[in-house]
Amino acid sequence: MTTIVREPAPTPFAPDDRVVRIALVAGESSGDALGAGLIDELRKRYPQARFAGIGGDAMRAAGCDTWFDAGELAVMGLAEVLRHLPRLLALRRTFRQRVLDWQPDVFIGIDAPDFNLGVERWLKQRGIRTVHYVSPSVWAWREKRAEKIGNSADRVLCLFPMEPPIYARHHVDARFVGHPMADEIPLQPDRAAARATLALAQEAPVLAVLPGSRLGEIHRLAPAFLEAARQVAAEIPGLQVVIPAANAACRAALATLLADPRYTLPRCRLLDGQARDALIASDVVLLASGTATLETMLCKRPMVVGYRIAPLTYRIVKGLGMLKVERYALPNVLAGEDLAPELMQDDCTPDRLGQAVLQWFRHPDAVAALQPTYLRLHEALRQDASSSAADAVSELVGR
Repeated sequence: MTTIVREPAPTPFAPDDRVVRIALVAGESSGDALGAGLIDELRKRYPQARFAGIGGDAMRAAGCDTWFDAGELAVMGLAEVLRHLPRLLALRRTFRQRVLDWQPDVFIGIDAPDFNLGVERWLKQRGIRTVHYVSPSVWAWREKRAEKIGNSADRVLCLFPMEPPIYARHHVDARFVGHPMADEIPLQPDRAAARATLALAQEAPVLAVLPGSRLGEIHRLAPAFLEAARQVAAEIPGLQVVIPAANAACRAALATLLADPRYTLPRCRLLDGQARDALIASDVVLLASGTATLETMLCKRPMVVGYRIAPLTYRIVKGLGMLKVERYALPNVLAGEDLAPELMQDDCTPDRLGQAVLQWFRHPDAVAALQPTYLRLHEALRQDASSSAADAVSELVGR
């Protein structure tokens, strides 16, 4: 159950108070983790600093006074957003005024661009220094957004090295700070330990299947992914399949599908979370496009990437030229070459997915050839992200 922290009485502000004040907003668990890491590093630079804003358990544990809980912002899907819109707008008005009254040295919006960029812009217009941590995917969607983001943020902290040059073209100050996931994952993950954790046979072939972390993705992708896994199991003797479920709702949907004789797999484990263990334990990964492709690369595993969106949405996106890239999976984008097969929209069929997975199982030499590139990309992203981000924020605090 999410703990909702209601707004306490405002903290009095003394004009001669010289203690550094930093306001932050994180709207989901990944942002909460980023915020906690950043607070820890900033506290090394400013031991007496005060931190306040919107966050979750991780940021509270790091010493942030959360005026509202991150769960207040956690709404997804058009219908849900519309239903909560009056509450969200009221929260934003109340929150941004409270930040202004508190007069922080800097405001940091962590991801959640729909909420944070508007708050940043309002505060920046009133003289508060602003930072946006985690760039929206300007490399993939509507590059001109970079200029609008610059109207909101004095500085953008980017997780990927190809992002700052895009902002530079629009005269926006952006810094590459590295990706925290690259700091967390060892350069050489321990497959044997991961298999022991999941009680998997050490010598058996293992396929990890990750059809997405949202129910809509499960409904669109899981049937094709599971049928592909059945085809692979028919060709690879003793294949073990592991399917990490992102949450209880996804687990229930996947369990329903696996109970259907059309998708039943002979040696299959449905896991509660444990996605990273599943990736490290696997020989090959079949997964939906998204951040999990980066995690799979950092775990040094070959992958096949599939994705579908609603047909009408796809036609609109393609027809309006909104998508600016030919490669979708992050490892392919970072490498500038096709490290992983991408089977999108009409190509995302059980037969094509299954054949692509089998190619990895049948060609261990191709898997071995990936490793130097994976390692190079991992090292490039491994920049001690929280410390680098804290350095970039400190420069603004010191002005």
